[in-house]
Amino acid sequence: MGEFDAIRPYDDAEVPTVMARLLADRDLMRMLTSYRFPRLSRWFPGPLLAAVQYGLRREARGIACVDTLQHKLEPYLDRLIESSTLQVTYSGLENLQKGQSHLFLANHRDIVMDPAFVNYALYHAGHPTPRMAIGDNLLQRPFVADLMRLNKCFIVHRSLTGRREKLQAYQTMSAYISHSLRQNESIWIAQAEGRAKDGLDETDPAIIKMFCMSRKGEDFAEVIRSLRIVPVSIAYEWDPCDGMKARELEQKARLGQYRKEAGEDDRSIAMGLTGYKGRVHVAFGQPLQEEYADAKVVARAVDKQILTQYRLYPSNYLALEQQGELPAAVADWRSSFTAPEVAAEERRFAERLAAVSPAQQPYWLLQYANPVRSRLRVLEAT
Repeated sequence: MGEFDAIRPYDDAEVPTVMARLLADRDLMRMLTSYRFPRLSRWFPGPLLAAVQYGLRREARGIACVDTLQHKLEPYLDRLIESSTLQVTYSGLENLQKGQSHLFLANHRDIVMDPAFVNYALYHAGHPTPRMAIGDNLLQRPFVADLMRLNKCFIVHRSLTGRREKLQAYQTMSAYISHSLRQNESIWIAQAEGRAKDGLDETDPAIIKMFCMSRKGEDFAEVIRSLRIVPVSIAYEWDPCDGMKARELEQKARLGQYRKEAGEDDRSIAMGLTGYKGRVHVAFGQPLQEEYADAKVVARAVDKQILTQYRLYPSNYLALEQQGELPAAVADWRSSFTAPEVAAEERRFAERLAAVSPAQQPYWLLQYANPVRSRLRVLEAT
């Protein structure tokens, strides 16, 4: 067994076997049948499942490597993005050197769509797609793990409890990231564990320390430069999971803890994929190449790029207004948008806020207002 076999994505030689296993997986076929035929599948589950399985087998013909699979999936991702967004824009792609691997360190709002939008940008700009970190808490069903690892995902073991086990897992992941970059394979990983459900995007210095664990004895600043860390900022005008996040935040504040319901991660993934997002902007920052003293300084440098490049939308300013605070620096925010844009988003804002229970509304507002506060805080510090 190879050093990284427990966490790495599948390689090209494994694709045919894994594809055959997926096409024979009854749970996956039932899920896809229910999604494709939500009403008819209740009455004719057997014939429809067979039809879906037959169609997928036809689509899968000729898929013998990861690149071919991603080319096959690209039109589906295009349609998904077109159906769930008003506009998708990108900036900073000129900061990336072609033929060079990068470590994309990103803020995190959506389980699947964050790396999907990054992939979409890189693919259409002619860059190879990166290997992506995904928590093992999201891979409870075998077919989900197979699907993710087929699509260049590597596993982050978050469910470990023992200190020694955790340390070993971090060392393995650190070595795998460095190994991938040396192979000229880029990496995407979130700036902290889990999504920023309250809208506060902050890099955890422990992530930076983990990157360096397999490079002990080397100069810290040189290690950071060699990783070619690129901060990535993704902003959604509307978060399809904002209601679920508000419910979680309110329960944590009231009860001191929150326990996920069975299937909640699956619902979050489905909602994030198909729910309306409005406008989306992904900003690629400058690779970190300065002389950094420690992990905290690196984390602050990442935060500065992510927060200053975060695209603010009417939903962000409206949430701040709703909370009764609008600093002078952003008092004229409406001038940055057309009158019809503001009017349309004011109506949408009121409808979405009204759909949230009064107890959860303050936490719903936080998700949209905090990015404005974070931007102002960074600008004041510079």
